[in-house]
Amino acid sequence: MPSFRISRTVRHSPEQMYDLVADVERYPEFLPLCESLRVLRRQPGPGEGVEILVAEMAVGYKAIRERFTTRVTLDRSALKITAEYIDGPFRHLENRWAFKPGPNGGCSIDFFITYEFKSFALGLLMGKMFDKAFRKFTDAFESRADRVYGAAA
Repeated sequence: MPSFRISRTVRHSPEQMYDLVADVERYPEFLPLCESLRVLRRQPGPGEGVEILVAEMAVGYKAIRERFTTRVTLDRSALKITAEYIDGPFRHLENRWAFKPGPNGGCSIDFFITYEFKSFALGLLMGKMFDKAFRKFTDAFESRADRVYGAAA
C-alpha cells in the first residue's frame, strides 16, 4: 500500500498551520489536484476542541476526475487532524497531520498519508500523479501560510 510521510519545520506557529489545514473549504484555492471540496456535515466531537467533519473532495488530473468522502477529525487542543476514508475510488485512505512548536516560534509539521485504490487500473493511472501531488502538499500549505500570515523577513 503506498504511503508518504514528511516532517518539516516552517516559520509559522503550530496554531496558524493547524488553522490552515483545518480550513478544508479553502483547499481548491491552492491544493494540487483539488478541484472542489464540500463539507457535508459538521458536528462536535468527543472532547474539548474536537470537531468532526464529513467532506467530499473532487480531484482531477487531465481527463481523470474522481470524488471521495472522508471523515475529518479536527482536534484543536492536541493540534492534530486526521482524515479517514468513507467512500469513493479507494480501498483505503488515511492521512494525519500533527503540529508542534518548532525553533524560533515556528512549527514542526508531520504529515502522513497511506492509500490504496480499489481498481488496479485506476491505481496505475493515478498512482504516480497522487504520489507527486502528496509530495507537494506541505509546500502548498507553507506557501498558503506565507500568503495569509506573511512571509518572514
